Amino acid sequence: MSRKYVDCREHPDPNTKCSVAISADSDEELVEAVVQHGIAAHGMKDGPDLRRELKSLVKEGSPHS
Repeated sequence: MSRKYVDCREHPDPNTKCSVAISADSDEELVEAVVQHGIAAHGMKDGPDLRRELKSLVKEGSPHS
């Protein structure tokens, strides 16, 4: 199983000034962690649209430094 990650620096919103990268072994675990980060750090509202958007940002491997 390959590691997966989401890097906040790659979020398409230019106002998102965040350097957090989150990784996990499964899409489900990763999306849940990224949703919680989005809510706590960026004031996002949880819902199907947010989860779909964040799932589209999932990449294989490890975040780049």
